[in-house]
Amino acid sequence: MACRKLAATIALAYLLGTGGVFAAPPLPTVSAIEVPRYLGTWYEIAKFPNWFQKKCVANTRAQYSLRSDGSLQVINRCKMASGEMDEAIGAARQIGNASSPKLQVRFAPQWLSIIPAVWGDYWVIDLDDNYQWVAVSEPGREYLWILSRTPRMDPQSYASLLVRLGGLGLDVQKLELTPQD
Repeated sequence: MACRKLAATIALAYLLGTGGVFAAPPLPTVSAIEVPRYLGTWYEIAKFPNWFQKKCVANTRAQYSLRSDGSLQVINRCKMASGEMDEAIGAARQIGNASSPKLQVRFAPQWLSIIPAVWGDYWVIDLDDNYQWVAVSEPGREYLWILSRTPRMDPQSYASLLVRLGGLGLDVQKLELTPQD
């Protein structure tokens, strides 16, 4: 009997230590996105806190436009505590076919784009049928952004989205609301 308890304890420790059966399943995405409908301005409604947006205190938004090579230009803007606006210009590319919801983004200079580490995963994991709001994350679930076409999102849609995101293994308690003027 003692051997069985010891074996069970070792097995449980192994599973906990390696993720085992307690690991979250792979993060699912929406089935497809229509890039032309995705273009334009998106307002940040909420996000998981991250190091590269620490200086942003309000009015965070992203502008997506199509580049001549078929990739996307991304311009992120936010208001800093000083009242000045900060801007970061980057690029995004789809991974897979033309309707793939999996993208990669980079804000490093173009000449560094051959280095895989400068690209970050940007996966569309929930999307309004009318492209009025979107949830974006990445396979490790360390980052999450909720974006909307307007500076404020319908509270009922937001609450329903949080339930679905929680069901995907995202810790929605970590979300930080973004003030929009």
